[in-house]
Amino acid sequence: MKICQVEKPLVATHRIGELEHRRLQVVRDGSSQQVAVDAVGCTPGDWVICVGSSAAREAAGSKEYPSDLTIVGIIDRWEED
Repeated sequence: MKICQVEKPLVATHRIGELEHRRLQVVRDGSSQQVAVDAVGCTPGDWVICVGSSAAREAAGSKEYPSDLTIVGIIDRWEED
């Protein structure tokens, strides 16, 4: 698991059918940006918990789901260092 901050939604109208109509978000993990499947309905600025690999596919709904990063929780309170 990793902590990321949601930067903005990502809109991709032409995509494979397996992605269904799941929302995608651009998240920042330190200095890098990644695209994550939004399984919880977060908004820009939210701090979130993300999972990767097979856990990301399971969290998105299926072992066959094409995701390697899925947002699984919104952090309500967290004190940054």
